[in-house]
Amino acid sequence: MDNKCRIGIDVGGTFTDIVAVSDTGTVTFSKAASTPNDPSIGVMNAVERLADELGINSETLLSKTESIVHGTTVATNALLERKGAKTGLLTTLGHRDVLEMREGLKDDRYNMRLPAPAPLVPRFLRLGVRERIKPDGRIHTELDNTSLDEAINKLREEKVTSVAVCYLHAYKEPKHEQETKKILEAKLPGVSVSISSEVFPEIKEYERVSTTIVNAYVRPIVENYLNRLEERLKNAGYKGSVLIILSHGGVAPIEEAIRLSAATVLSGPAGGVAGSKYGASLIGAGDLVPFDMGGTSTDISMIVNGEPALSSTRGIAGQRIALQSLDIVSIASGGGSIARVDAGGILRVGPESAGALPGPACYGKGGTEVAVTDASVVLGFLDPGNFLGGRETLDVAAAEAALSRLANQLSVEPAEAAEGVHKVINTQMAEGIRLVSVRRGVDPRKFALLSFGGAAGIHITEIARQLEVQRVIIPRTAAVLSAWGMLATDLRYEVSRTHIGDTGSLKAGDVREVFSEMELEGRSRLKEAFDGDVSISRSADMRYGEQIYEVDVSLDDVDFSDDDLMKSISDRFHKRHEELFTYSLPDQDAVLVNGRLAAIGALPDLPQEPKTEARAASGHRTTRKIFLAGWVDAPVFNLEELVPSQKIEGPAIIESSTTTVVLRSDDKAEVTDNLWLNILVGKQ
Repeated sequence: MDNKCRIGIDVGGTFTDIVAVSDTGTVTFSKAASTPNDPSIGVMNAVERLADELGINSETLLSKTESIVHGTTVATNALLERKGAKTGLLTTLGHRDVLEMREGLKDDRYNMRLPAPAPLVPRFLRLGVRERIKPDGRIHTELDNTSLDEAINKLREEKVTSVAVCYLHAYKEPKHEQETKKILEAKLPGVSVSISSEVFPEIKEYERVSTTIVNAYVRPIVENYLNRLEERLKNAGYKGSVLIILSHGGVAPIEEAIRLSAATVLSGPAGGVAGSKYGASLIGAGDLVPFDMGGTSTDISMIVNGEPALSSTRGIAGQRIALQSLDIVSIASGGGSIARVDAGGILRVGPESAGALPGPACYGKGGTEVAVTDASVVLGFLDPGNFLGGRETLDVAAAEAALSRLANQLSVEPAEAAEGVHKVINTQMAEGIRLVSVRRGVDPRKFALLSFGGAAGIHITEIARQLEVQRVIIPRTAAVLSAWGMLATDLRYEVSRTHIGDTGSLKAGDVREVFSEMELEGRSRLKEAFDGDVSISRSADMRYGEQIYEVDVSLDDVDFSDDDLMKSISDRFHKRHEELFTYSLPDQDAVLVNGRLAAIGALPDLPQEPKTEARAASGHRTTRKIFLAGWVDAPVFNLEELVPSQKIEGPAIIESSTTTVVLRSDDKAEVTDNLWLNILVGKQ
């Protein structure tokens, strides 16, 4: 390898994906098993695998690497598994129960038996401090040092390793939180401190305290991991920068990812959406449903007119994280999802997963329960000798033995049981797409499914049939699209301010000043890691006076120097409300709640891949029996040998070293100019 390159790395629950793009556009990718106990080991193994693909050693590869972009699931796993830091909370005296009171609502408000999620900080570690800031930012009660010292002594006695500080109305005046942070750092050296005025300086007490606590809970875990990874890469010969993709789809240096660790909770899935957005521009398809099926979960989102949706109402493991993030729905369905027969004789799949260890039975690592991947082996969809490019083989006998036990419980043949497993999980994943589309007033039949993730190609056309979607697109880099997509992102810093008022009474000069202050802060942060051109994106959270939830309104094409600035902002809100809910109330004043600004530093574009040399279309290399309501002989094509405009009709298998695509009867695939698969599903 003579050229410089950029590397993207995505750590999943089962595999760690890695992609290198050279400065001439050549894309090389590989996979390695994830190592849950220390993900950085799996990352370094993936680097070794990638170097092998390129015919060089890892030290040479890293010496030629200009930058590394990384998506991590460390924060996500810490929340899901409740393995974060021992965290304490300091809050205004009398308000320590905001965390459990939430908003007086359950996630499923009509389920009267649903218990509230257990708080990340138990009540005895939520301590009140005597101080008070008024809603307008004036000090009502000065910070009481005696009260603060008593709380700090309690935290010291309990040996907490992280502290969240969230005082009333600190979004308006952060003085007391800043003073508390200095005292904590002096009296509890080595303990991580997160204050709400730095993590999430916005109104709404529950959202602010929950987001700050999540940040405190995962920050030591994220910091330890990223520092360890950086050290491993440095020792292996890497001298460049490591950027971390955040939940909003932009990237940031390690220091910023540590400071705002709660923003890494959707780090991995964000790469897939970023790759989907970039892919949409390559193929000229603006309306897509990105569908990322991995080993443990499936992530689903939407791209409308070429742009992904952002949300500030995300949550995970019952914890609210109100930071701006890509609007992604994750469901517990993946290649490792475990199938079982319940007490009523009904076949269930998931949410439990075999993970990377022991993995599905066919991995030969001690797993005995039926996973979706085992069903794929029994159905003939996977080539046991070509797993991960032949580096590993699948244990067919173990998969068949597991399916036989399941089949006996269902009184069917093993292949029929395997097909049943696929039908159940396909239905679950189709329902996940409905969550993203139909329930939000969008007809999925007007969209194409963009399928990626190592397991997605086996299931995607059957899912499309259930949704009556006629087009499926599968990138050449489908198995590693998240890692590839991270390389198409930009540096991004988010800044927000609460500035409540009716657009009819707010002064344009005051609103300009708020956005000017945010821009100054955003540019200042970005300057620490970036010296190129900076673009600014503005938006606002707005609502009608009687509403309690806000709508995110883009202000990018609003002229902030206009004398009628407030009317322009108001008109934009009414238009957006009409788009979302089919009605607006232009006679009512709109309320501006939060101003938002993103400072974006554009990183170099990915170079275009070299054009494929002209060659004759490749025929199928072999045939394999696969089960599609009965055994059929299906031709097997090598994805890497296909040529532009080549057409393949189902039933057929298209496979590479990292992914497999199943074409069913009436499916028709055509190879695009960039060697992606454009599949028409069913009879057209």
